[in-house]
Amino acid sequence: MTIATPVVKPVSQMELAPGSIATLKEVTWQEFAEILAELGERRNSRIAYSEGKLEIMVPLPEHERTKIVIADLVKAILRSQRRNWEPLGSSTFKREEVAGIEPDECFYIQNQQAVIGKDRIDLNIDPPPDLAIMLRIAGAIESDVTSKTRTQAYLAIKVPEIWIYDSGKLKISLLQGDRYIESETSPTFPNLAIREIIPKAIERAKQIGTSQALLEFEDWLSQQK
Repeated sequence: MTIATPVVKPVSQMELAPGSIATLKEVTWQEFAEILAELGERRNSRIAYSEGKLEIMVPLPEHERTKIVIADLVKAILRSQRRNWEPLGSSTFKREEVAGIEPDECFYIQNQQAVIGKDRIDLNIDPPPDLAIMLRIAGAIESDVTSKTRTQAYLAIKVPEIWIYDSGKLKISLLQGDRYIESETSPTFPNLAIREIIPKAIERAKQIGTSQALLEFEDWLSQQK
C-alpha cells in the first residue's frame, strides 16, 4: 500500500502575480515568524497577519505609484508646517503572539523623537506609527475579508490613524477604544480638508506627472499660510 506524503514547499517559492493576494489560514505565531524569515526583507510583497490568518500581497505598479505620491504629499504638508517626522515606509510592525503588518506607508509625527535612529521597532517599548496609509486599488484582487485582516492587524498594534485610499476616495479611520471609526477630518492635520485635497492631488499627478503635481501642491500650501 502506497501512502501519499504531502509535499510542502517554502512560501518564498510561491509565484504571485502583481495585484494578487495569497491567504494562509490557521497560521501560528511561530509559523508566521518563520515565514517572515523565509521571505526576507528584499521582496516586493507585503504581509498582514491577524487572528491566525496571513495575507501576502504583491502590489500593482499603480498601487506603488499612488502610495509614493501620498507619502510625498504628507511630507510636503509637514514641511510647510515646519513639523518634524520620521518616515518608516513599509517596515514590519509586530505585536508578539498577536499581529503583524507592513503598511503601504507610515509616519511617526507626534512620536518621532521616540524612533530617531532606530533600525528596529519593538512595540513592547516603542509606540506604533502615528499615521499609516493603506491602499486598495481598483483592479487588484482584493476582498473585504483581506481589508478586514489588515485593519485588524492595525487595531492590534494600536495605530491611532489610518488613511485608506480606495478608487479615488480617501477614508480616515481613527482608533477609539477597541475599534476604528470613520472621521471627516484628520487630527494630524486638523486645519486641512485632507479627504478632499489628497485625492485631487493624486488625480493631478496622473494628469501632469508626479513632480509637477507636487510643485503645484507645495505652491498651494504656501498660499494657505
